[in-house]
Amino acid sequence: MPSPDRLLARLEQEKTDFSRGNAGRIARLLATLGGSKFYDPRKLIRFHDALLFLRAYPHNAAVLRQAERLLGTFVTRVESLRAAGADMSVFDPEQVSGIAGTTMQDTWNYDVVRWLARRFPRNVAIDWADYDLESRLANTLPRFMPLLSDDADVEADVPFAEWLRAASGRRGVLPWLLDQLERLPLSGREKAELYNSLALTVKWDVGNLRASRTRNWRAVRPVFYHQAPLIRRSEVSLAQELASPLAIRRLSRREGERVMDLIREIMLVRYRELYGTSLGDPASVVEARPGRGTQIYLWGLAPERRLPLRAYLAGFTLKNGVPINYIEGISLFEWMEVGFNTFYAYRDGESAWHYAQALRFLSQLHGVRCISVYPYQLGDGNEEAIASGAFWFYRKLGFRPGRPDVRRLLAGEEKKIASLHGYRTPAATLRKLAVGHVFYELPGAEAGARDAFRTRNIGFRVNRYMADRFGGDAEKMRTITSARLARALGMNAGGLSGTERTALESFAAVLALVPDFPRWPADQKRKLTAIIRAKAAPDEARYIRLLQSHSRLRAAMLRLGS
Repeated sequence: MPSPDRLLARLEQEKTDFSRGNAGRIARLLATLGGSKFYDPRKLIRFHDALLFLRAYPHNAAVLRQAERLLGTFVTRVESLRAAGADMSVFDPEQVSGIAGTTMQDTWNYDVVRWLARRFPRNVAIDWADYDLESRLANTLPRFMPLLSDDADVEADVPFAEWLRAASGRRGVLPWLLDQLERLPLSGREKAELYNSLALTVKWDVGNLRASRTRNWRAVRPVFYHQAPLIRRSEVSLAQELASPLAIRRLSRREGERVMDLIREIMLVRYRELYGTSLGDPASVVEARPGRGTQIYLWGLAPERRLPLRAYLAGFTLKNGVPINYIEGISLFEWMEVGFNTFYAYRDGESAWHYAQALRFLSQLHGVRCISVYPYQLGDGNEEAIASGAFWFYRKLGFRPGRPDVRRLLAGEEKKIASLHGYRTPAATLRKLAVGHVFYELPGAEAGARDAFRTRNIGFRVNRYMADRFGGDAEKMRTITSARLARALGMNAGGLSGTERTALESFAAVLALVPDFPRWPADQKRKLTAIIRAKAAPDEARYIRLLQSHSRLRAAMLRLGS
């Protein structure tokens, strides 16, 4: 009988073979490997990821059941390795973290820790082992703990953990500390700043929780069984996909809260945090089902968490109930920057097709005509993307570089590829290709309009204006420019909600840099008033549509950001 090593290699090779009869071979491999012991954690991790792939891309019902059953054995397998003295640090990297039976630890932000402590109170605690920022505790904790200053202000080696245990009693240190922060008369952002300044490491015992990477899939019906070859990148046409609308369902708030819980689990076990996965608005969740066992969920931000100018969407994809990627889309006018990451275990699957479905959904929600990709996604400061040749993934889907120097380099590389058999772009060249955004323009988009535009350029100009005109006093600038804009628009600033006031202040700072704004026609100013109110509305989609209809504001922002 072949060794488990050879059987594992064969499973990894054959898991993507969906030819007739291969389901039986997969089932036999699983049966044999399921009875094998893995003494090397790295090989156990490889087996784990192969099983997750088969759970997402099953050949038939028997393979699906085998994958589920074997995934259920992992907490015991991992505990056996620990008992045998194996090197458990192999389970720490984000590529493999969160497997059942392991523990995780990180300095997660306030909102994430608060959620973890509510959802898994018995599994999370502060880890004091390597903490060395006692001065921060000395500045923060006395407001919650009588007489602590008598010790913390004058003594060395203050036993803060012991003080905290005394104050928290049976409740436990972490939930007690979070409760004290919640009681402070501060905004959510200010409470987060205070907690995050402590840089506390929190340990999470993943155990056999459903939140583990091993078990955070969901049973769905019907299951899509793969009985034909997977869709290759060369078979995906973005033009065709983006031209076909999706049916969209808006979820109830209760359903949305379940989706928010699931995405936090999905991201945390991978040591990942996005602004929108930690702070998504459960009332805004929408779902699309493009087929092949795929569900995509997208959502926005609550008004008090909005970005000043751009509109935000985040999301993820389930494949037969298995989370396989996460998504981020940030829009301004008809442009959207998209971040997309397929999780490691599923990169042998239909990544290009799933990417096309995500773009299809995002562009439909915000009506965008130009999609751009961050340089990091291409490999700028991201060696994993360089190793995978990520630049060519986007290029072969139809994206083009925005920077002229990168376009010239690309032209030379494409000539080499066409003329030299077996040529592969060197890593050094891929790094040069990855230094700028790439763009995909839909029909009707103004070609090249956004190539030199960056939203941060507007921010730089606003801050230079603040330094020059207001001595660097942000509050003074907000007060004066927002009052000036409110008068120009005929708005009663005193009657605005808090989020409307914030939107007014953001646009006031920008329009202070537009010399001809006072001469804009009345209808353009009325449209601007509607835009400011829409920025604070429950759904940012209308805000983006209104921006797209305001050509004068678009031209002004293009000038400021280019």
